[in-house]
Amino acid sequence: MRIVAKIVRWLLGLVVLAIAALFAWLYIAPPEMIRVGSGYSAKIVCSNVFIAGRDANEVLKVDVQAPGHPLLRLMRVSVDKNRGTVSAGLLGFLGKSLAVARDGLGCASVPDGDVGKARRTAVYAEPSAVSQGALWPEGERVEPSQDPVIGKLLDDAALTGSGMRAVVVAKNGRVVAERYGAGFSAKTPLLGWSMTKTVNAAIVGTLVKDGKMAVDNKGLFAPWKADGRAAISLADMMAMSSGLEFNEDYGDVADVTRMLYLEPDMAGFAEAKPLAAEVGKLFSYSSGTAVMLSRLWQNAIGDKGKALMWPRTALFEPLGMHSAVLETDEQGTFVGSSYLYATAHDWARFGQFLLQGGVWNGNQVLPAGFVDWMREPAAASKVYGKGQLWIEAPGDEKKPGAGVAAGLPKDTYWMEGHDGQTVTIIPSERLVVVRLGLTPAKLGYRPQAMVGALVTALH
Repeated sequence: MRIVAKIVRWLLGLVVLAIAALFAWLYIAPPEMIRVGSGYSAKIVCSNVFIAGRDANEVLKVDVQAPGHPLLRLMRVSVDKNRGTVSAGLLGFLGKSLAVARDGLGCASVPDGDVGKARRTAVYAEPSAVSQGALWPEGERVEPSQDPVIGKLLDDAALTGSGMRAVVVAKNGRVVAERYGAGFSAKTPLLGWSMTKTVNAAIVGTLVKDGKMAVDNKGLFAPWKADGRAAISLADMMAMSSGLEFNEDYGDVADVTRMLYLEPDMAGFAEAKPLAAEVGKLFSYSSGTAVMLSRLWQNAIGDKGKALMWPRTALFEPLGMHSAVLETDEQGTFVGSSYLYATAHDWARFGQFLLQGGVWNGNQVLPAGFVDWMREPAAASKVYGKGQLWIEAPGDEKKPGAGVAAGLPKDTYWMEGHDGQTVTIIPSERLVVVRLGLTPAKLGYRPQAMVGALVTALH
């Protein structure tokens, strides 16, 4: 029995040593998957706490852990509201990542831990007065819908989708109906994910109007001028047909997740990618491209401080999008691929702005014809436009004409984002429909049925 006891103790000792060695390895050199998970957790919690005013534990549980990779269920976060920081790690201490809140620019991931550097990117502006009494879009007041048919449609959970957080319907320039999920309201800023790309494209348009950029510009970055990337034009990038290598797979550690959560200089990471296809010939959806577009328009402005204020002064304030917060990376480059927070009313304002051809209150904010150009099919794709928006609805990306076949007007086009974010614009119906929520693709939700029913009811 003594021999057996010694063997058991010896085996237990080996197990303890193995566990200790495993934790030491995870602590000293955590795998990228853990660092991506902790970076994602810290960033999402930070933005929702400091921009949207939500509870950190709820955000971690509902937004991060419930719909995500099983590894995320082991993430723990720590929020320091006095310092404006959020740290996250596996079990709270393995593969730790940081995110930091800055004045006027939301939160930034800090992959290298240099919080001081990230804090130096900030903007200081007086809060804009929001008119609660004036009707939307001039103010925030919405007249209650008297149409029971519309009300019934928006009360149908099958139409609005699981995880719906906001639906806003604007007809003829006025909000005619809206609904909000439990815990959310017209005052809650919500993340648009890739709908940010369309807003970023509009910001490019403001620089085109000012003569600081042109869609036929080439030789966009200095290192590109020495190789085949010199042939990439701004238009190629807007149409997602640069030919650059970029893996947009969110299911693992890919280029997109590495860029968003492991790279302090996101645009620099994307800019270094080589050509993988002939320029202008292959459609390849890339968040790296959108972040590079941000770097290009910021460079076109020149002055860093002025560039950091540009989204606000050139677009958000003129449109009355007072809640909008476009976030930057640690280096101060706007994450024009993914990180715009705004209320549903403000997302609807932007959709209305596109519907009006880039005109607001009689002012031509974008070049005349620019929105029409954005909507034209990209040469390398029949379902994506030349200006970072979709001609086909979610799930119909491989079926040109699917929207028309489903009964939607031919001129329908879309802003689309991860986890079920959409803004539908239908100029012929003078209709804008915003749908925001937390609805993973695996649930199979499509907003087409809701939009189609609204078109019929409001026609």
